[in-house]
Amino acid sequence: MALDSANVRVAVTGEISVGATTAAAPTAVSSALTGFTGLGYVSEDGVTESRDRSTNDIKAWQNADTVRTVVTEANLSYTFRLIETNAETLELFYGSAAAGGDLTVIPSTTGGRKSFVIDVVDGTELLRIYIPQGEVSEVGDVVYASGEAIGYEVTIRAYPDSTLGGSARIYSSALAA
Repeated sequence: MALDSANVRVAVTGEISVGATTAAAPTAVSSALTGFTGLGYVSEDGVTESRDRSTNDIKAWQNADTVRTVVTEANLSYTFRLIETNAETLELFYGSAAAGGDLTVIPSTTGGRKSFVIDVVDGTELLRIYIPQGEVSEVGDVVYASGEAIGYEVTIRAYPDSTLGGSARIYSSALAA
């Protein structure tokens, strides 16, 4: 394989969108989104994708050789900090719907399952991550400080989706080449 520096990508910009689990699934890296709403600015730290696995080694009696490794637990999640304060961001972070200019905070509420699209842009190169069944599994601290943007850090757990056959689908202009 030849080395090609033109294939090095940087997540220059992008957007995170949320919709109901019934929202139309994207069909390509640049297809129009239907039924999704953008969540606004994300902090300069961007989006972190985490794939966690737990394994169990099966050992043979002979020489205590490891003869197989079995995945016993696997999770896929995305963490980001939203820095726009708007209805969509607050409803996602607090897990409850806003009504008449306020919302009720119930610490255990996740807001339920939703679909997410994470678009990553580097010039003309595009990457789209589609999560048909995601849920806020963790939230970070909200800091109210002079000179700092108020941020709403969330971790989205991607659950397996029977229609998709997995937890997420990645569309990439690099894969189309």
